[in-house]
Amino acid sequence: MIELRNVERWHEQGGQRAYVLRRITLTIKEGEFVSIMGPSGAGKSTLLHVLGMHDGEFSGEFDFLGEPIHKLSRKARLEVQKKNIGFVFQSYHLLDDLTVYENLEIPLSYRDVKKSERQGIVADVLDRFHIVGKKDLYPNQLSGGQQQLVAVARALVAKPKLILADEPTGNLHSDQGREIMELFRTLNEAGTTIVQVTHSETNATYGNRIVKLRDGWLAD
Repeated sequence: MIELRNVERWHEQGGQRAYVLRRITLTIKEGEFVSIMGPSGAGKSTLLHVLGMHDGEFSGEFDFLGEPIHKLSRKARLEVQKKNIGFVFQSYHLLDDLTVYENLEIPLSYRDVKKSERQGIVADVLDRFHIVGKKDLYPNQLSGGQQQLVAVARALVAKPKLILADEPTGNLHSDQGREIMELFRTLNEAGTTIVQVTHSETNATYGNRIVKLRDGWLAD
């Protein structure tokens, strides 16, 4: 599904290149559940943003489902992203001025799902996540755990091939965190590819492979 070859990312600092990622060569197969680990500043979130196609300012080669992402324009890259990838962030990233229902509907509009079909899809997801009673509330009316459940539901609503999660349980208490990770495991067992960034050894055990970064390099 994902092939990275000699991917590097840097920032210019005083005329010098400050590298965040160095010569990353990595394969992630369809159906894998990969955990990216490493100390703060190792480049984990940067790697996730490259994989998620938010960041196109890298050198090297990146193939996604056989498509050379490194050769695409920003617009074309975002089209591939919208059709294939769901995101779960530590800080939820829900849209505050939209209700739970409207937050869930947005990814479907990106994928050109007809309005007549969206209602049924959103209703199914609300039911699956036991948040039907929250559909008309706004994010600031929800607890942190409820917001993260909605964020996960939003990532899944359009049935993406790949889910990218950045510290998905970082703001949750242990029971809520376990619930999210069990949900990820179920999704993965049903065929969804998942890549998560985590500091948690416990969360990493839900995956089938750990990729470690140190100072921007892949570590053994």
